[in-house]
Amino acid sequence: MRAVIMAGGKGTRLSKLNSEIPKPMFPVMDKPILEYQIESLVRCGITDITIIVGYLKDVIIDKFRNGKNYGVNITYIEEKEPLGTAGALFYLKEEKDDFILIFGDLILDVDFTRFMDFHKKNGAGITLFVHPNSHPHDSDVIVSEDGLVTDILSKTNSRDFFYHNLVNAGLYCIAPRILKGIDCPSKIDLEKGIIRKLIDKREVYAYRSTEYVKDMGTPERLMDVVSDVKNGVVRARSLRNKQKAIFLDRDGTINEYVGFLRKITDFKLLPKSAQAITEINTSPFLAIVATNQPVIARGEVSVGELEDIHKKMETELGKQGAFLDDVFYCPHHPDSGYIGEIKELKFECDCRKPKIGMLTRAADKYNIDLSQSWYIGDTTVDIQTGRNAGMHTVLLCTGEGGKDRKFDVAPDYVAQDLLEAVQFILNTEIR
Repeated sequence: MRAVIMAGGKGTRLSKLNSEIPKPMFPVMDKPILEYQIESLVRCGITDITIIVGYLKDVIIDKFRNGKNYGVNITYIEEKEPLGTAGALFYLKEEKDDFILIFGDLILDVDFTRFMDFHKKNGAGITLFVHPNSHPHDSDVIVSEDGLVTDILSKTNSRDFFYHNLVNAGLYCIAPRILKGIDCPSKIDLEKGIIRKLIDKREVYAYRSTEYVKDMGTPERLMDVVSDVKNGVVRARSLRNKQKAIFLDRDGTINEYVGFLRKITDFKLLPKSAQAITEINTSPFLAIVATNQPVIARGEVSVGELEDIHKKMETELGKQGAFLDDVFYCPHHPDSGYIGEIKELKFECDCRKPKIGMLTRAADKYNIDLSQSWYIGDTTVDIQTGRNAGMHTVLLCTGEGGKDRKFDVAPDYVAQDLLEAVQFILNTEIR
């Protein structure tokens, strides 16, 4: 597997810090960004690397040369003039194998093998590495259905609707066949000139991951990246390593409990929910929702309507700087006899809480160690679910948790709200 690194940019926004080095060579903890990228590739066994150079190219070439000192084989493609984010891909159109493309201003540590496996499984022309972020309102948002990208919502367009928080990280798997239309090395924008044209051809897929990929193209972001490298956050988030998560119920935990939530207008975030989830986002834990939604099987809410409710949840959280790493839901219900019910969803499944199917699916997807994870919910069913999965648990006094209750199984802690629960977990060392 080959990796191609786009390292020809000027880094205009960082030039006030140092105008004598190209952006990919900016040091983080006394090591350039490019070196971190190369190390991450090597950890996945990728040693054949092409670096596209341009501005101050000699700084890069003098540092890495043929790559022998870094355990890799490096070749270079030079942009004689700026070719945008895709023009230089002209020189790779005769490649025989699919390759990884990395923008040179990213600090990352990614399991590239998982990424490429997803790409090849779907037979994609190009696969985007996507993730939620803390500012989706000023980011281009990816729209996808079962991984297939159907649209890109530009940050420059006004959004008066709800949307899933999913943004492009600047990391790609590319099949050389999509480059055949590049006739010469001219200036091309990857998104506008290639990706958007491939969406209607069903050639674009989105690979969702919780791994650390961050653009350090501004002085402020560079400071954040330095802190995350120093604290070990970047390496820890690689899916080569076991992850830990805080799983969250939805109704009565994140949003106000109204019984069966059927209308999007009835969805309202509980006070402090966004703050609590923000604290998870800046911790070693992932924030994942696992919720029973029998209203689907009962025919009271369609899958599309549930998606709209979840879009509202993600949009409202994003406005306050919070995001969910993923959302899992169970649409099933075992009992029949409801008017309008969906009969094919009426069966005993493995995912309806207190069964643990949603948790094990999340664990498989994100390499989560459930024994080092927590479940927070407002019912004893939530607590039983967590215990069934070998997790630690917190019961909330919000939602149904505010009722008089007897514990069928005791939680590790009882909290007044989600923020108290999260702060308890973050201050507790799991042994």
